[in-house]
Amino acid sequence: MTTARVYIARLAGLPVYDPNGDQVGRIRDAVARLRTTNRPPQVVGLVAEMTVRRRIFLPMGRFTSIDADAVVLSTGTLNLRRFEKRPNELLVLEDLLDRRVTILPEETPGVVVDLAMETNRTGEWSLVKVAVRQPSRRLTRRGQLVELEWDRVRGLIGLTDTQGTAGLLAVLEQMRPADVANALQEMSDTRRNEVAAALDDERLADVLSELPEHDQVEILAVLDQERAADILEEMDADDAADLLGELSGPDRQALLDLMEPDEAEPVRQLLKYTAGTAGSVMTSEPVILTPDATVADALARIREPQLPPAVAAQVFVARAPMATPTGRYLGMVHFQKLLREPPSEIIGGVVDSGINPLRPETPLIEVTRRMAMYDLVAMPVVDANNRLVGAVTVDDVLDHSLPPDWRDRDVPDEPGVPVPAPPHVVPPRDRTDG
Repeated sequence: MTTARVYIARLAGLPVYDPNGDQVGRIRDAVARLRTTNRPPQVVGLVAEMTVRRRIFLPMGRFTSIDADAVVLSTGTLNLRRFEKRPNELLVLEDLLDRRVTILPEETPGVVVDLAMETNRTGEWSLVKVAVRQPSRRLTRRGQLVELEWDRVRGLIGLTDTQGTAGLLAVLEQMRPADVANALQEMSDTRRNEVAAALDDERLADVLSELPEHDQVEILAVLDQERAADILEEMDADDAADLLGELSGPDRQALLDLMEPDEAEPVRQLLKYTAGTAGSVMTSEPVILTPDATVADALARIREPQLPPAVAAQVFVARAPMATPTGRYLGMVHFQKLLREPPSEIIGGVVDSGINPLRPETPLIEVTRRMAMYDLVAMPVVDANNRLVGAVTVDDVLDHSLPPDWRDRDVPDEPGVPVPAPPHVVPPRDRTDG
């Protein structure tokens, strides 16, 4: 086991590998056990986010190395029971990062920016060092960063109303939106709302799309209405429509009225469709080009980094105008077809018009059947006048085919149903260090 000092904030997001070199998850936090004496808390394990969207406990005795690039396990046998913090434990990053503390004996204030753990001769890990940033006397400079012994910092244990968000945001910034959403669900309501409010509009919009509906509504409710409208503008129109659909009629209308008209209009249109149909789950902003565009034009469009993979997998071809609802729908071109054609080729000459498009009222079960039949990641949706109004992507279908609470971290595991596990992982046992 590596015995050098380990800074815990730097562990967040590191991959976890089993002895065979297979990645089984990523580190999200460290678990420290409080002691009855004034000794520093003992670090008993790390919390890892597994590929099956659950957090589990990994005892410190199970690691062969912990370094700046990865964490390696000494065994492939893992306890898959979902991690739950015990009363005498704390999560180092969630509970201690950004806390406002007092440095002893000077009685000067500071903010926790990181914590370090070290091992003793018996292999026990403890939180021995605290990195604290002192306030600067000049507004234009950052305060001095000092590293202190645990017992020189007062205010680490106690109420969380002295905890800020800057350091935690820096850790969350390294995570994907879905992982941030999972982290928010592990926090108290107050802490979650503070962190959500501190995220920028685009980032919060991405994270909200990954949260269960009830959490989306609760976070939106603590924002002022103008900011809530800004967040909705940053969301994909279909995700914004799903969220607004959870609100009362007056609240929904108030937010739509605060949105920019060109951002609100596609959301209003999606809200008109019946739940459980193609229209209710489609995106109204697929990649659309006219038939005189070239293959080079199409490839440039699908390379745009903000496009989700399922949306960028194909180009839909229609007569002008290109904003939905378009002119007459002509067909689609998959990106693999584009890669095989000369860049100067006109896409009107390579368009596939052999697959009948969906109608907005097509039931989701029929949408799923047809996408599976043709091995498609997206299908066009047209109105009665054969105008393209949107596209249903495979992630839309999956999202609405799973149980409504599939994103909720509080849903208990179903008895008798095995949990999908990465290679070399066995079913749950009691949480021990052995």
